[in-house]
Amino acid sequence: MDKGGTGKTTTLAHLGVVFENELDYETVLIDLAGKQGDLAKHFGVWEQVEVAVANDDDWPNIATTFQEKWGQVARLQDESTGDPLADMILSLDEGPDLIPTSEELDGIDSMLNTVDDPGERYARLDAFLTEYVDERYDVILIDAAGSSSNITMNALRAAGHVVALSKPAPFDEGQARKLRTDLKSMVEQQTLETDLTMVMLNELDGNTIAGREFLQRFEAEFGPAMAPQQIPSTQDIINAQMRGTTLFELEDPLATAERAMDAYRANATELARRFETCDWMTETDSSTVESDISTEVN
Repeated sequence: MDKGGTGKTTTLAHLGVVFENELDYETVLIDLAGKQGDLAKHFGVWEQVEVAVANDDDWPNIATTFQEKWGQVARLQDESTGDPLADMILSLDEGPDLIPTSEELDGIDSMLNTVDDPGERYARLDAFLTEYVDERYDVILIDAAGSSSNITMNALRAAGHVVALSKPAPFDEGQARKLRTDLKSMVEQQTLETDLTMVMLNELDGNTIAGREFLQRFEAEFGPAMAPQQIPSTQDIINAQMRGTTLFELEDPLATAERAMDAYRANATELARRFETCDWMTETDSSTVESDISTEVN
């Protein structure tokens, strides 16, 4: 969503760990959310990324895949290393892999403005994932910026499923509603084929009147798209981020952190079901979802 600070990156990181470690899906996280590298920072590998940039060892990177010369680059990398993505993927200690962001993405976004055909302009990431990434992983999670840039449009076209994070506040509710309207408009204009697969409330205090009211309003507004559990606020998020980990690595988590981890587990499991079930919006009972879903999720 356009509004920042809703917890998109933090949630994606935790969902990725659940998909990889508890649901047994080979998972990769792709950071398109900005050159600040929040995903790499979340997992404590940002210094490694910065060293690679300083030593000119960060090529090829995620920005390279948007360029017309990517096919040639991939062939050269394959000939020299046997793996076009060998220098692009970071293996994280917590399980999933990461393709970090690149400072070159700003220039790529401007370059894509010169591509007249929207079908081609917004298909670069999808082509890269289809040819080089899909066979490696069961789950691909893309952290995209909220602004409607060419990079974000590429992410939407490639993903097909959108997860929206919102805080229980009036402005955030309006942003979530606008996102749903924008997605519907894009589908009708055949710009992309996607849906609003899940809406999560982040930092929800269900013990307050305001918290309960906002939950009821979101449930009335978004119905079956709502996540089965909302994410409570916990100080341990900051504690974990300062250590370069998710909540799952804390030795003595707070009770609020335990509840947050349970919510991430429940929501990841339900997401897997929605990814695989075409008519999930007509199914209201997700209590029977099992964590060992056998079909691959892409």
